[in-house]
Amino acid sequence: MLTITPKAAAKIVDFMKTEESAKGKCLRLRLTPSGCAGYEYHVAFDEKAPGDQVLPQSGFDLLVDPASLPHVEQATIDYADDETSSGFRITNPQEKSSCGCGKSKQF
Repeated sequence: MLTITPKAAAKIVDFMKTEESAKGKCLRLRLTPSGCAGYEYHVAFDEKAPGDQVLPQSGFDLLVDPASLPHVEQATIDYADDETSSGFRITNPQEKSSCGCGKSKQF
C-alpha cells in the first residue's frame, strides 16, 4: 500500500490551503518516461481523470493513473526539511536502479 507520512500529509494540506492553483484539486503521483534509467516521479495538483485510482488521505485525495499504480503501490512519500534542502522524498522498494543524478528510476 502506498504510504504518505504524517509530515508529508501536513505539508500537502498546507499547500492546498495556501496555493491558489491547488484549491479544489487532488494530489497526483505519476511516473513519466525520462532520463537514462527509464522513469521519473511527478507530484502535482490535478483534476481526477477517467481510470484514476483515488486513494483517500487525511484532508485530501491522492490520484494515481493505472499505468503508474503497479510501480508505486509500495512507495512511501515523506517530506524532509533540513539545512541544505527541503522537499518531498519518495522511497520505493520496487526501484531496481536509478541514473547517476538519481532523478530517473528503473522498475
